[in-house]
Amino acid sequence: MKKSLGRRVFLVCNAVFLAFISLLCLMPIIHILAVSFSSGAAASAGKVTLWPVEFTTAAYQNVFGKPEYLRAFWITIQRVVLGTSISMFLTILTAYPLAKDTSQFRMRTIYVWLFVFTILFNGGLIPWYMTVKAVGLVDTIWAMVLPSAVQVFNIILLLNFYRNLPKELEESSKIDGAGHFTTLWKIYAPLSVAALATTGLFTIVWHWNSWFDGMLLMNHPERYPLQTFLQSIIIKMDLRFLKAQDIELMQKLSDRTSKAAQIFVAAFPILIIYPFLQRFFIKGIVMGSVKE
Repeated sequence: MKKSLGRRVFLVCNAVFLAFISLLCLMPIIHILAVSFSSGAAASAGKVTLWPVEFTTAAYQNVFGKPEYLRAFWITIQRVVLGTSISMFLTILTAYPLAKDTSQFRMRTIYVWLFVFTILFNGGLIPWYMTVKAVGLVDTIWAMVLPSAVQVFNIILLLNFYRNLPKELEESSKIDGAGHFTTLWKIYAPLSVAALATTGLFTIVWHWNSWFDGMLLMNHPERYPLQTFLQSIIIKMDLRFLKAQDIELMQKLSDRTSKAAQIFVAAFPILIIYPFLQRFFIKGIVMGSVKE
C-alpha cells in the first residue's frame, strides 16, 4: 500500500518523538558514567555533563580494587542465582493451582485473598526480624533468600497468564494420561516463557538492588552483599573498611564520583540482562495483567 503524505508525516514525527524520549532515558546513565570517570574536584564543581572531566578510574579502583568488594560481589551473585531460582520455582508451583476454576479447586478464592492480604498488610519489621532469627537464618545467605522467596505480585501476574491459556490444552493432556505436574512443566511452563521472563527479571532486579535486609540480617561485614557493602563504604563512609593504602585513593574521590560508580556498578548487570528479556517483557506484562 502506498503511504499518504499525512501517514508519512506522522511516522517521521513519531520517530523523532521516540528518539527524543530514548535520549532522555539515556542521558542520566551517560551522565552517571561520565561522573564516575571524572576527578572528584571536577564532579564536585559541577563541571561534568556527558563527558568525563580529568579522566580517572579512581572510583572503580575503589570499588573493584580490594578483595572485600569482590567477595561482596560474589555474595550478591549467589543471592541472585539462589533467590531467583527458588522464587521462580515456588511462583510456578503456587500460580498453577490458583489459576484453576472454583469447580476444580474450591478453596481457590480464599487462598488468593490470603495472598493478596499479605500485600496490603504485614507484621512489621521487628516481628519479621524475630521470625528470621528464630529459625536460625540470621548471618547466612538464606536470610536474604528464603524470607522473600514468595513474591505475591509475581504469583498474581503468572496465574492470570495461566488463566488466559486455552483450557483445551489441559483437557487434552488429561486424556493422554498426564498428571498435574506433567501438565505444568511440559505444557504450561513452555507456553509461559514471556510471563516467566518478566517475573524473573523483576526478581533479579529486586535481589540485585536490595541492601536493607543485608544490613539488618548480616552481623559480620564480610558477609554483606554488594549493595549493603557499598552503602557502608560510600554512603556511610565507614572507616573500619579502609586501610592505610586507601587514603591516597580516597583523596581522588568525591561523594558524587563514588555514588556514580556505585550506581553504574549496580545497574550494569541489569543493563546487560534486560536486552535479552526485553522482547518478552511487554507481552508478559500485558497478558499477565488481563483477567477473565
